[in-house]
Parts: sequence; structure tokens; C-alpha cells
Amino acid sequence: MDFEQLISTDASLLSDADLWLGLKAGHTGALGPLYDRHGGLVYGVALKVLGNAEEAEDLTQDIFIKLTQSTAYDPQRGSFRTYLAILTRSRAIDRLRSRQAARDSIARLGASPIPQVPTPTEALTQSESTEEIRAALAQLSTSQQQILRLAYYEGLTQATIAEQLDTPLGTVKTHSRRGLLKLRQILQERWGN
Repeated sequence: MDFEQLISTDASLLSDADLWLGLKAGHTGALGPLYDRHGGLVYGVALKVLGNAEEAEDLTQDIFIKLTQSTAYDPQRGSFRTYLAILTRSRAIDRLRSRQAARDSIARLGASPIPQVPTPTEALTQSESTEEIRAALAQLSTSQQQILRLAYYEGLTQATIAEQLDTPLGTVKTHSRRGLLKLRQILQERWGN
């Protein structure tokens, strides 16, 4: 009996680790039993942290969708249930931080005067600066580029980046710091500062 048949007939015979490995091997049918077993846990943790049922449902769905793309879980390091609880708590806290950052931005906008529309010269200068930054970014290593883009364009924390890239946090911090230093050096050489 192959994996898909086993999932459809009696998934209870498979451990969480077996289902996870099956999911990683492309057997998307393994997601259903994993959700059935752990959806309540993920929802409960999300609800406790976020305090909002709708957001908890949304995060629960996101967690299970991302499981199909993630490679971060290692069955040798602990239970799948613990992994899901930690992942959910981390993502829920990230959402709370994003929510607070959005509130802070709105508050700052409300307190600040309406920004002036840039002149064509200012817009051109800003566009040229953006292109120079992109060109400088292209000179970094692939891992430095990836980490800096995730941090500054997508707003992810270094811990989330480490988890998403399945890379040790120390490595993410090192690549980020070295990338920023090199980026600063490249831009200083171009701008003569």
C-alpha cells in the first residue's frame, strides 16, 4: 500500500513525523490528517496570543498553508505538536508587532503635517537613489541579499527569517550585519561620503 492510499484509508497508522515527511515528499494529502490532529492546538495558541477569533482563524490557516512550503521542522529535534505551538506563538507575536507598528504609523501620520508632493527634480533624485541602492544590493552575496530583502522589504524579524530559511539565527545576524556594512561601503564609494 503506498503512502497516499494509507493516508486515505487509515492515517491514524502514521505518526506526525511520517505525515510531515510525506508532505515534504509532495503528498499533499498528509496535510488533512495533520490539520485534524493539530488544528485545535494552533487555533488555541493563536487565539490566546491575538485575542481575536477571526485573526486566530486566519493565522491557523496560514500556518497550515505554509507547512506545505516549509522545511523547518526536524522530527529528530522534537515533537511536531511542540514545533507547531512554538511556530504559532512566534507568528502570532509577529502579527501583534505588525499591528502595533501600523498603529504607530497611523498615529505619526495623524500628528504630522500632510506631506508635500515632491517636485519632478526631487522625484528623479529619489528614483536615482533607489536604483543605486538596488545596484549596490546586487553586489552582495545571495544570502546577504535574501536576508536584507526579507528584513527591510518584507519587515520580517531575524528570528522569523532564520526559521523561514531554516538557517541558524546567528548566521542570519552575521549575514545581515556583513551585508549592511558592505552595502554602506558601496554606497559611500558611489556617493563620495
